[in-house]
Amino acid sequence: MPIIKSAIKRMKQTIVRRERNVALKKDIKTATKAFATKPSAATLSKAQSELDKAVKKGLIKKGTAARRKANLSKVAKAANVKLATGTKKPAVKPAAKKPVVKAPAVKKPAAKKAPAKKPAAKK
Repeated sequence: MPIIKSAIKRMKQTIVRRERNVALKKDIKTATKAFATKPSAATLSKAQSELDKAVKKGLIKKGTAARRKANLSKVAKAANVKLATGTKKPAVKPAAKKPVVKAPAVKKPAAKKAPAKKPAAKK
């Protein structure tokens, strides 16, 4: 057991980080296994999403996630599963609002500029 205050804090932080990392890795593994057992667009999307989250959190590197996603895509292609694209509904534009008339702006006095610094003399 550490005696120094900073070492005690480090140990506590390490425990918290380890729990978080183990949980994220478990999420990746369960999502990947779910896709492997039943390949579908939803499970593929979930597995890829979990990999992206892990990269964002810094748990795995970008290249590792890319490789794993490529392998998932290869399995999906063999199982004839396609990831649904463009399923979002187009955004509906709100009706144009009437312009609000504002009072004329009051002109503020201009701020003084700071004098320019002279370059240091060469020695």
